[in-house]
Amino acid sequence: MNIYHSWMILIIFSLAQLYGSENPLKAMHQPSNTALDTLLTPEINGIKQAVAIKTDDVNRPILLFLSGGPGSSMMNSATKFTDILQEKFTIVHWDQRETGKTLKLNPSPTPLSVVQMQQDTYEVVLFLTKTLKKEKVYLLGSSWGNVLGFHIVAKHPDLLHAYFAVNTIVNQLASEKELLKKLKSHFSENEVATEELASVNPPFQSEKDLFYLRKWLFYKDGEKYAITKRFEKGFMQWAKTWSSVFDEVLAIDLTQSLQKVDCPVYFFVGKNDIQTSTEITKAYYQALETEEKGIFLFEKSGHQIHQEEPEEFQRTIIEIVEK
Repeated sequence: MNIYHSWMILIIFSLAQLYGSENPLKAMHQPSNTALDTLLTPEINGIKQAVAIKTDDVNRPILLFLSGGPGSSMMNSATKFTDILQEKFTIVHWDQRETGKTLKLNPSPTPLSVVQMQQDTYEVVLFLTKTLKKEKVYLLGSSWGNVLGFHIVAKHPDLLHAYFAVNTIVNQLASEKELLKKLKSHFSENEVATEELASVNPPFQSEKDLFYLRKWLFYKDGEKYAITKRFEKGFMQWAKTWSSVFDEVLAIDLTQSLQKVDCPVYFFVGKNDIQTSTEITKAYYQALETEEKGIFLFEKSGHQIHQEEPEEFQRTIIEIVEK
């Protein structure tokens, strides 16, 4: 990257923040080879939020990733699943409130809610279109990120070239019920798992209910740490921040609330995903009314397609866009 160009962009953005310019990049000429690799911290709905932008050419279309969790960041591992995409897109990662670099900047001054974070998402999209002078973005939601992404699909389809729904939350309450049945069957000979899972009855009555489901799901997937006290302590700490938001997620059912959309939607499903039910996603895909849609099955993946099949994940996105 041209170091002078990079520093000029940062300086201009800082001045724009200070003096109120809506578009800091408007102040400089953007040749076709202008690269950008920076972390911006615009104020979004009352707090500073971390937005990382990386591209070899700022004129490329924007691809904004919405992380899963809630409470997870994709920034530190992004290179693994964006190195090919960067040849075609301006890659953007955003750490949501109470997450990653945004949390380090400032805690949320207000209680967390799904509506609040959906509003944040909309403002981040607007910030990107104004800052990078684009009319639309490509948007990708992973797991929980779909709670935010489908809000944009439903309310602001005019801002989207297309939406990529990865490991989609469609009706998470139904998914959790299916997961419970599968785990009970899988661990039928395990006395501890059987006892703990027997106490779970979605929708959850306490943080322990969700903890037991995730504990045995992760253990089934080969994650030995899931049965440690350290994992339980970390999960309960997460629950203090996010359990109320997760309860709201359990009330969402896209099959009832969003049956028709006005932008292209592409579903990425992991064949082995039992955390967000592949069967439920397939049924929703079939029923969803839209002029353009597609569904892609990743044979080697569970609930983390971008991590488990990063090259196929990226190639599929590029093929969709270039078709």
